[in-house]
Amino acid sequence: MLKANILISLFFVFPLIVFSQRHKEISKRTFTIKKVVKSEVPVIDGKLNDAIWINVNEWESNFIQREPNENVPPSEDTSFKIFYDAKHVYIGIKNFDKHPEKITNWMSRRDGFEGDWVEVVFDSYYDLRSAFSFTVTAAGVKGDKIITLNGKNEDITWNPIWYAKSAITDEGWTAEMKIPLSQLRFGKSEKQVWGFQVIRKYFKNDEISVWQRIPMDASGWVSEFGKLHGLDWVKPQRQFEIQPFVVTSLETFEKEPSNPYRNKNSTSINVGIDGKLGVTNDLTLDFTINPDFGQVEADPAAIALDGFQLFFKEQRPFFVENKNIFNYQFSNPIIGGTFSSDNLFYSRRIGRSPQGSAQAAAGEFVDTPERTTILGAVKFSGKTKNGWSIGVMESMTANEFATINANGNEREQLIEPFTNYFVGRLQKDFNHRNTFLGGIVTSTYRNLDANTNFLHKSATTVGIDFMHQWKDRTWYFGANMVMSHVGGTEAAILRTQLSIPHLFHRTDAGHVSVDPTRTSLTGTGGDIKFGKAGQGHLTFETGITWRSPELELNDLGFMREADDIQNYTGVTYSSLKPFGVFRKGTLTYKHWVKWDFEGNLNYVDWDVEAVGTFQNNWNATLGFFHQPHIYAKSLLQGGPRIYLPDQHGAWWALGTDSRKKLSFSLDGWTKTGNEDSYFLLDNGLKITYQPLNRLGLSISPRYNLIRHRLQYNETVDFSGSPRYLMSKLDQDTFSLAFRLNYTINPNLSIQYYAEPYISKGLYTDFGYMDNPLAENQNEQLFQFSEGQIFYDEMNNTYTVDETLDATVDYDFRDPDFSFAQFRSNLVVRYEYKPGSEIFLVWAQGITDFGRPNGNLYNSFDNQIFSKQPNNTFLIKATYRFF
Repeated sequence: MLKANILISLFFVFPLIVFSQRHKEISKRTFTIKKVVKSEVPVIDGKLNDAIWINVNEWESNFIQREPNENVPPSEDTSFKIFYDAKHVYIGIKNFDKHPEKITNWMSRRDGFEGDWVEVVFDSYYDLRSAFSFTVTAAGVKGDKIITLNGKNEDITWNPIWYAKSAITDEGWTAEMKIPLSQLRFGKSEKQVWGFQVIRKYFKNDEISVWQRIPMDASGWVSEFGKLHGLDWVKPQRQFEIQPFVVTSLETFEKEPSNPYRNKNSTSINVGIDGKLGVTNDLTLDFTINPDFGQVEADPAAIALDGFQLFFKEQRPFFVENKNIFNYQFSNPIIGGTFSSDNLFYSRRIGRSPQGSAQAAAGEFVDTPERTTILGAVKFSGKTKNGWSIGVMESMTANEFATINANGNEREQLIEPFTNYFVGRLQKDFNHRNTFLGGIVTSTYRNLDANTNFLHKSATTVGIDFMHQWKDRTWYFGANMVMSHVGGTEAAILRTQLSIPHLFHRTDAGHVSVDPTRTSLTGTGGDIKFGKAGQGHLTFETGITWRSPELELNDLGFMREADDIQNYTGVTYSSLKPFGVFRKGTLTYKHWVKWDFEGNLNYVDWDVEAVGTFQNNWNATLGFFHQPHIYAKSLLQGGPRIYLPDQHGAWWALGTDSRKKLSFSLDGWTKTGNEDSYFLLDNGLKITYQPLNRLGLSISPRYNLIRHRLQYNETVDFSGSPRYLMSKLDQDTFSLAFRLNYTINPNLSIQYYAEPYISKGLYTDFGYMDNPLAENQNEQLFQFSEGQIFYDEMNNTYTVDETLDATVDYDFRDPDFSFAQFRSNLVVRYEYKPGSEIFLVWAQGITDFGRPNGNLYNSFDNQIFSKQPNNTFLIKATYRFF
């Protein structure tokens, strides 16, 4: 199989190397900015009627279309002027339109990018990799983002202080911007040279035009910008911002008269401060003391039956801003994979839910905090003009105690210890920004007591990453190496050895074993890849990634599975021009092959995917996959590897024209296992409606069905030997997400989000795994007869008389479940001055884990509609000094 995989990779890669061609060199345009005196500074009203827009300099124009027809004149002209003084950059843009009455000026919150818009981008570091983007729509909505990795990553959570207005005229629409130099990052130099680009979205035709031409097959984005000259003797501005805040909240819930912690409503008030200090113009110190994230939307509901942890995206502003600097996603192929979320820094670990639980007796009441308090956090980050990217973050979380009440007497028990988190990231680019070398160190240190010594006392990870590009960044080679070391009590390290990512107690694993006396683990991982990023229709990437059995990242990072070696390859053919009924399209082949460190081949997956956008702006995706070789080493959660029959399936998506007031998209996928071993069907629908320029609605129902013949339940002891209990699982899941966005103006908006979620699982046909490597289910499984298994309805357990001697050999709980959850957020946001906001928040939540009761609708009725929700009312006010 290894030889076949290598041959397949070479079959696709060799033609790319032989026939790869470079397109003709495209000349870089240059714009020279002019300085203005104080009397010439324009008033930012979007009308472009100030003297400098009328009398000073000529308007720069000659844009070129990029999409859908690359390198042809755009449907409408665009022109701009740029000026600067000691503190600001001023930009005026004319977006011509022969039919101004048809301009789409949908209102949205910041970063909405709805309708017609124009974007100005500065590579002020001039590192050919990162840039600062400023966008304004025809409705006057601002958008801003930091672009990194030469266009591969965009961070829209960046919210600098700047000013913009727009206006619709008889000739089209105009935009006016004022950007403080303190919000940009650049080194001190007598003569500045910046990368520069202006981009326009002509919404009616779904057309993108640019000032500096960048071919569709370019191997980068920021590296292809034009140049901005004329910023002579401009002094870098140090940023200084302080933002105190106050939060008051009220929580209501269903009262429990006998429970002292649930017999009355809860109120609280909280104060804190966020700050940003420019140490130099290109290096910034951010800090937060006692942060509050009450206005952040709750995570979507999910349930995992395989034991693996779920990955949720970060939404808290302090940790999201500049996250690209701290990111160390050491295996991130363009085709994705089960390992794509693995990262040495997963900021959701900071402020997590307490990991311990209170030890309370019957009749005692417990008050447990939902999350760990973040005492404070500080980060020092930025990039110097010499190409050094620097990121240092430190955060401390408090001791968290559960309060236990026994007949009016209270005691406390530590359930999450005081913890210090540290991240240090450093990267240097050189060789004309074509080569990058960097490293990262993370550290977690806990102050444990006897109740929390099941956690690691300390955890350290280090990583080194390297990337080299050549031939105008068309070809690249990347490599990195990571190492982890965790230490703690014997109980803590034993817990790690037995955890789902490791499973050292797998009975057939000859290369790992459980050692209950160990007090530390040390592991390694890494990734090596080679690929082609542009210059033609074909792009590809192939690589290998690995995680040794002892690698452990989950104290401050995220890792799904250790003891894993994977090869991945992806090849994509992209159309560069419209053809037939398509505006654009891609065809991709990809595969993954997995081994463990004992050399067992565990998994092979081959995929083909076609993605196309039609001339009417509809889009479609169709993909197929085949998995001819599957051995699951974690399915029995400590038992031996198990053979699974071949699986195959498809995925699809269809979307209508998103420019219309009413649009919809469908998506789904299905998977089928041979011998009726597995069946999955997942379908989703999203309907989006924009009845008014200021109002947007969307509703997204989703239904998921799973029929699994080889579902693991639990392990029991039978005469000193483990019995791996199996069954058939019928699981049905339904969710319905609803969103409403009403934007009164760019500074005042109302957002509502609600999602009910229900998942029901029924287990039947119980038995045990008899011969896990057998390739026939009848040989794999032993199914209990009616005389061997009995249901105890009073205790919700099954008893098994395996030997048929009228005695109970073992019992196990009834695994049937019904999990229901409802979450909603109503947020009114008012930015009463730049950077200063008031939030009014109403959040509701219901979570119920119970027994199945009829169909999904009955579960909704019993577990959501008939329950009294928890309500949280919150007012948060911030004021930014700058």
